[in-house]
Amino acid sequence: MIAQGQTLPAVSLTQLGEEGMQTLTNSELFANKKVVLFAVPGAFTPTCSNAHLPEFITLADKIKAQGVDAIYCVAVNDAFVMKAWGESQNAAEIQMLADGDASFTQALGLDMNTAGFGGIRSKRYAMIVDNNLVTGLFVEQEKEFVVSRAAAVLEQL
Repeated sequence: MIAQGQTLPAVSLTQLGEEGMQTLTNSELFANKKVVLFAVPGAFTPTCSNAHLPEFITLADKIKAQGVDAIYCVAVNDAFVMKAWGESQNAAEIQMLADGDASFTQALGLDMNTAGFGGIRSKRYAMIVDNNLVTGLFVEQEKEFVVSRAAAVLEQL
C-alpha cells in the first residue's frame, strides 16, 4: 500500500468533460499542485452519496482556502457514471475521476474485492498530494467512515 512520503504511481484516470472523454496523466492531475483526493467504493452508493461526496462539496471552499488547488473524487466506475453522479450531487467544485479498470486503485494498493457485490473496488480513503508526493493518507477501516471525511482532512491541511 502506498504510504505518506511516497510518489504516486504513473497511472492515468479518465474524465468525461465538455471536450468528451479525456485520459489524464499524473503530471496533468498532480504536478505543481496541492490536491485533496478522496476515493469511494462506488458512485451512487449510500455512504458515498449521502455523506462522503456531499461533505467535500460543502467544505470545498474551506479546503481550497488552505492552499489546495483541486479536489478530486475517484471511484472504480466508468467516466459516464462519475459524470452523472457528480451532476446529480451538484459537485461542480469536485473533479470526478474514473478508474474504470481499477488500475490506479490497484497501483496504490488500496483495492478490495467485494466479490459478487461489485468486484474490485477502492477502499474508502482520502489523501493530500503535493506535487505528486503523498503528504497525508487517511484510509478507513472496513465499514468505518471517520478519517477520510472532509472535516477530518481539513484539520490536516
